[in-house]
Amino acid sequence: MAALWKRVVQPRTVPAALARPRGWREASLGADLGGAVRVRFAPSPTGFLHLGGLRTALYNYIFAKKHRGSFILRLEDTDQARLVPGAAENIEDMLEWAGIPPDESPRRGGPAGPYRQSQRLELYAQAAEALLRTGAAYPCFCSPQRLELLKKEALRNHQTPRYDNRCRNLSQKQVAQRLATDPKPAIRFRLEVEAPAFQDLVYGWNRHEVASVEGDPVILKSDGFPTYHLACVVDDHHMGISHVLRGSEWLTSTSKHLLLYQALGWQPPHFAHLPLLLNRDGSKLSKRQGDIFLEHFAAAGFLPDALVDIITNCGSGFAENQMGRTLPELTAQFDLARITCHSALLDLQKLPEFNRLHLRRLVSSETQRPQLVGKLQALVEETFGTQLQNRDVLDPAYVERIILLRQGHICRLQELVAPAYSYLWTRPAVGRAQLSAVSEKVDEISKRVLGLLERSDTDVTQAVLNGELKKLSEGLEGTKHSTVMKLLRVALSGQLQGPPVAEMMVCLGPKEVRGRIQKVLSS
Repeated sequence: MAALWKRVVQPRTVPAALARPRGWREASLGADLGGAVRVRFAPSPTGFLHLGGLRTALYNYIFAKKHRGSFILRLEDTDQARLVPGAAENIEDMLEWAGIPPDESPRRGGPAGPYRQSQRLELYAQAAEALLRTGAAYPCFCSPQRLELLKKEALRNHQTPRYDNRCRNLSQKQVAQRLATDPKPAIRFRLEVEAPAFQDLVYGWNRHEVASVEGDPVILKSDGFPTYHLACVVDDHHMGISHVLRGSEWLTSTSKHLLLYQALGWQPPHFAHLPLLLNRDGSKLSKRQGDIFLEHFAAAGFLPDALVDIITNCGSGFAENQMGRTLPELTAQFDLARITCHSALLDLQKLPEFNRLHLRRLVSSETQRPQLVGKLQALVEETFGTQLQNRDVLDPAYVERIILLRQGHICRLQELVAPAYSYLWTRPAVGRAQLSAVSEKVDEISKRVLGLLERSDTDVTQAVLNGELKKLSEGLEGTKHSTVMKLLRVALSGQLQGPPVAEMMVCLGPKEVRGRIQKVLSS
């Protein structure tokens, strides 16, 4: 750093190493998308991917696919002290699970790598050097203790904490003297008095006079790691990012970033700041809410299409606003100009209904249904294990029949292994006393049902079976149809409530129903 500062005498042009790589076209103006569209999702791996992050990634992905561009995942991992083990892998895993995989990423690679900021430190050092040489940046020797005192003093006086720019006007001699004892100072960016105005593609014209409310920001820390402000500008430039779609919390920082672009002599991308995704009551989504992480929803059996559908349904940017949209439909409908400034209120209580719609769509697809069958087979094995007296219940045809019959009635596959549906996988222990409490005609009803099964086709439909059961009840003098159904339900499932008896019988199949009824007669 000392050697570097000695060279900061004559202003120089930006080094060639910092120029935008060849082959990438400059971002077009306004809504003209004549140039190559390249967008990025740049989370910090200080936590696992949550719904707010998914929404930002999704809008970037849809925008890229809408304009045949590229969607890039970049991990902003410069805050080494706060990194969470496994978070980087989780973010990319969950993007793939959600059906929005990046075109370029740490895992996939790409022409603009590396895609982890911790591996791009040389680029940030070069940018800081360029800013020092032109006088747009300066070294700061203030200790953490002094900065903390400034903060406490401001709070005590009910003021917004800000750096007092103490090191901004140090002479070259003073700088040289301090470098002798502190060769690795932080680097601060010299904020201009008048920030440039810019047209945000969502919020319209904006200008934030950052110099009047903030002190000069640190752009490179003494340990060589950049702060967000320098890193995002350098990376977006070198990665050829044409449009930055990010959360509205960064709107006020954009003027600061534009000043950095201006000081480095680079063309900035277009900015579109997305309104926040909030809870239904208007409160912020918090990482402390364990139920906002994508892995929670995946483990609970919610479909990625349902999550994608609900977080776009509660926001804006689409031609229509209905439930049940798929990712291709969302991409076709998306229009950046339709995004409003209003926060999106997410009502997760509606998620089961969204999931029901998308689950039913998958069930109706002959190509997708086998995957559901496999998932339900795994759930059955995991839930019941050694309790499975009859391994035939894992037969794909049997599992598929249950899924088809229960579609529209369930929201998640996990419901089919809940206690209410245990009779589908294990034989209930039903005693004679339990059945006699329902009706005294246990034997007569059982024999009639066995006779019905002998006469019925093995492929009998639920509707036909309903009619036959009604006729059977009419032949039992003094016994209501509802009583017959109740007794059969208990005999087949051991439960007083559940799906229609005819559906239960079709699910179980004639062989299994016959075995359970015969068990009643022999008990």
